[in-house]
This record gives sequence, structure tokens and C-alpha cells, in this order.
Amino acid sequence: MITALHFKPAFALIAAMAIFSLSPLATADSNEPFPRIHVTGEGSIDIAPDMAVLGLTVMREAKTARLALDANSDAMKKVLSALRAEGIADRDLQTSNFSIQPKYVYPQERSGERKQRQIVGYTVRNSLTVRVRDIARVGAILDKSVTLGINQGGNIMFTNDDPSAAITQARTQAVKAALAKANTLATAAGVKVGKILEISEQSFPSHPMPIARAEMAMARSSDAVPMATGESTYRVNVNVSFAIEQ
Repeated sequence: MITALHFKPAFALIAAMAIFSLSPLATADSNEPFPRIHVTGEGSIDIAPDMAVLGLTVMREAKTARLALDANSDAMKKVLSALRAEGIADRDLQTSNFSIQPKYVYPQERSGERKQRQIVGYTVRNSLTVRVRDIARVGAILDKSVTLGINQGGNIMFTNDDPSAAITQARTQAVKAALAKANTLATAAGVKVGKILEISEQSFPSHPMPIARAEMAMARSSDAVPMATGESTYRVNVNVSFAIEQ
């Protein structure tokens, strides 16, 4: 007589084989592509800038590196002193580039044969990045800097000290735009938008505005340099994947 005790191992073996035989089907189902809608939304906010970032350079040339360096250092000291007198804090003054470069000539004989190059002098450049938090003072600061020794223009960027609120608004706009686009596509396809499966973003801050021929323009004027600040644009793109409800 076969007892229930003898059935238990056999039953367990059959159950295990059944589970094993079904597992490939379950795996195959999980690998099926999930129906989704993928869209991109964009949001942008324009706000008035409240800060300017200036790039200023002192360039001096002399026959020796020592003379060029001394002349450059004297000019830069005057510029830094004037900037501090204008209320620029030390935390807003930063040396961004410094270089000492020889100047070469390539003399030629009358026969046309080129001689070995010769050093005829040195050029020293000292560049300064300045954050101006009182944006109304930008023109006066540029004018005074040129008067005291700045003789090469760089870039000026009008920006905002804390643009986080504007970026948040742009981000919200972008998500709403993505949702509206997904609903339009779903309606046209005869389906419904489901839950969000994935979302990512890209943010784009304001770009520097170049000051072309700044040295010449500033040197010709005895008044403060005129400035047009315009608006700073902060843009956010979001990529969103929505599930499709059939």
C-alpha cells in the first residue's frame, strides 16, 4: 500500500518541473517592448540681469621680461585698487590668465637665406575676471579700468546672481509642454497617456555677450561706457516617456 508519505516527494518534483517549464514564458513576456510615448518639452524664462561678469586684460611689452612684467604689475595694481574703491569685493576679483611670451623676428639676408630667429622683446598679459553686482556701475568701471591700464577687451556677460527661481519656472513650463504634446499624440492615435516611465532634463544658461572692439570704443569716450543689459534667457528641455493605456 502506498502511503501519503510516498506521494509528497513525487508531488514536489512535479510542481518544481511545472514552475521550471513556465519560467521561459514569463521571461519572454517581461522582455516584450512596453508601449510608450516619448516626447520633448521646452520651457524658457526671460528676466532682467542683476550682475555682470567682465573679462579685463592688461598687456605690456618691453625689451626684457623683467621690464614688461614690472610695467604690467604696476598697471594691474592701479586697476585692482580702483575696482576695490568702486566697491568690488575681493571675492569678486579673480586672475583668470597670466602669460609671459617672447616676441620673435626672423631676419633674412639679402640672398634670401633666413637667419635664426631672434628675441626682440617680451609681452606680458594679466587677465582679470570681475563680477559687478551693482549692474548700474558697469559702464563707469569699464571706463576707469581703461584709464588706469586695461588695454585689451574680453567678454562681458550679463547674468543673475541666483537664477534658480527662473530655472524652476522654465522647468515647470517644459514638463507641461511635454504632457500637452503627449496628450495630442495619444488622442490622434486613439490611446490614452499613462504614468510617467522616465524623465530627464537639460538646462541652458545665458551665454556671454561679446564686446567687440571694446578697447577702442572705451578709449574714445570720456564719459561712462554706455551699456544695454537686455534680458537673460534661461531654457530647460525635458525628455519624458509616458506609458500608453490601450
